[in-house]
Amino acid sequence: MPNSRSMPQVAAGASELRVRDTHGIYRVFYYTASTQGVLVFHAFVKKTQRTPPLEIEVAGKRLKELLNA
Repeated sequence: MPNSRSMPQVAAGASELRVRDTHGIYRVFYYTASTQGVLVFHAFVKKTQRTPPLEIEVAGKRLKELLNA
């Protein structure tokens, strides 16, 4: 699987970066379509195969807050 992929379930233009190390698996959501540059707006430790719906919901709220600020 690629290290980064689009995450339209979060928002149009949002992407997910996948990071794995000896301590675990991590996910970082970011947005590149901003005039402010790359917005990194949510990160979490991945514990299940699927991205938990709560993490998607939190990410969507945080991105909206950043874009409307």
